[in-house]
Amino acid sequence: MFSIIVAAGWPIWPLLACSIIALALVIERFTSLKTVRVLPPKLLDEAITVSHGAVPGPDVVTKLERNSMLGQVLAAGLRALNANPRCTEEDLRAAMEASGRTVAHKLERYLPALATIASAAPLLGLLGTVIGMIEIFGSQSPGSGAVGSGNPAQLAHGISIALYNTAFGLIVAIPTLIFWRYFRSRVDEYLLNLELSGERFARHLNALRK
Repeated sequence: MFSIIVAAGWPIWPLLACSIIALALVIERFTSLKTVRVLPPKLLDEAITVSHGAVPGPDVVTKLERNSMLGQVLAAGLRALNANPRCTEEDLRAAMEASGRTVAHKLERYLPALATIASAAPLLGLLGTVIGMIEIFGSQSPGSGAVGSGNPAQLAHGISIALYNTAFGLIVAIPTLIFWRYFRSRVDEYLLNLELSGERFARHLNALRK
């Protein structure tokens, strides 16, 4: 494998860097997008139960905020109500929406980088192949004694080495694209559920405010 990489020339090294970065981002996203860290199933019901009689104190709100990303959104509404018990419904929703935008940014972190790698890897592979082909055919001069001069087998071997770049580019791009699509759909589902949960909690807090 190492000999193939060396034979493919310098254009394959950016592809190797892309593959390492993509692998690191995939592992990071799998860790960060766990359900327990984003949208714990029973957290909303527990928050509604805890705040049913009165608005919880700062300690409970801080604990809720640190629980998960959903907890951050719910805690924003409680903090707004703690800061001003007579705040308007618009102010309450605005505080939760601001926290929701922050959470959405965290959920979508590194997804553009994965999409960029998925798009750029085939192009980098094609670039490496084109550069390799230029070098191969550029060296074909009568009496030069270069690789492929008067020897079709050697010329074919040189072309196959140049094509390693394209193959490696596709090997990097295809899994990266699959993971990007998977994470994109997962984030969209989380955002929808966060919005619905936030709306339900906002109605609860509005009733509590009255």
